[in-house]
Amino acid sequence: MANDNKKPKLKGPVNIKNKKAAFDYFFVDTYTAGIVLTGTEIKSLRAGKASLVDTFCYIYNNEIWVKGMNISPYFYGSYNNHEARRDRKLLLNHKEIRYLAQNTAHQSGYTIIPIRVYINENGLAKMDIALAKGKKEYDKRNTLKDREDRREMDRVLKRF
Repeated sequence: MANDNKKPKLKGPVNIKNKKAAFDYFFVDTYTAGIVLTGTEIKSLRAGKASLVDTFCYIYNNEIWVKGMNISPYFYGSYNNHEARRDRKLLLNHKEIRYLAQNTAHQSGYTIIPIRVYINENGLAKMDIALAKGKKEYDKRNTLKDREDRREMDRVLKRF
């Protein structure tokens, strides 16, 4: 007897984060942008085979690009498979791109970094990016101290 009601287990929703970004930067503004991907890239991304380590965004010819994003080659891909670390175009409004360009060009210490890559409810690949200002060493120590204090408070509250 075959059980037709069984569906294959789907992996949880794709949510790839840049964990080090919140430690290294203060976020000033955040935006959600679409990503231009090829066929094997989106399949590999849906399998969760991507990384945002050491990535950043730059503006070239009034377009915003992400550099250094690693999407592993698709396992079942043929000769049409993609390059793992190619520059990928992001989709934002001209007004948002102009705002980001002005802030990164005229204010020192500001950069554009990717925070998270995910697949939305419509099945489209999206990336959360942030206009960010780099933290100093003492700011990073304060972040670690605050995190440790929050953990201690949670431990104390769980006892009661």
